[in-house]
Amino acid sequence: MMLNFHDSVFYFLSTILLVAGLRVITARNPVHAALYLVLAFFNAAGIWMLLEAEFLAITLVLVYVGAVMVLFLFVVMMLDINLEKLKEGFWEAIIPALIVGGFMCIEMVMVLGVKHFGPERIAAPAPRATDYSNTAELGRLLYTEYVYPFELASVVLLVAIVAAIALTLRRRKDSKFIDPAEQVKVKRNDRLKIISMPAEKAPPEPAQGEQA
Repeated sequence: MMLNFHDSVFYFLSTILLVAGLRVITARNPVHAALYLVLAFFNAAGIWMLLEAEFLAITLVLVYVGAVMVLFLFVVMMLDINLEKLKEGFWEAIIPALIVGGFMCIEMVMVLGVKHFGPERIAAPAPRATDYSNTAELGRLLYTEYVYPFELASVVLLVAIVAAIALTLRRRKDSKFIDPAEQVKVKRNDRLKIISMPAEKAPPEPAQGEQA
């Protein structure tokens, strides 16, 4: 069976996406792993473009590639990561990792099986009207049918932010800081004190005999 152009591009992008995702977890250099993740995001955006989900594709590129991954790269390159220490215990955990990964693959196959994502369902989308906007349709679904899961996800993210701040906050007693309220309440007499001191007298000049 001959593949059309749409299917050929889909399989091409999917292959690169799988290879890039595999290299993310197998690359020894963290910078290389982050760059492979950027490649995976670009290919995922290309697949969404094929599904005519332009808003999701451009959001993935702008948010994840343009912001999140740049931040990851800065953090990875600025930190002095001990690669040898990271590799310790890799082979001891390989069997549990394979078991967990196998269960995850089985779950993905059950969720994304032929029943919901068969060949007849992943075909090219039907043509829409000229005034159709998938961005407006996405917003309508988020704030009507999926408003409660959307709000729940927002609460979970808020809790995660608060927990991250609470875990990383460390109060140091030796750190110096400025209290603006105390600065405003300062008066001249608190900082400046005029002291009356007697004038110093010049020492007496030595006699002529003493100079000799």
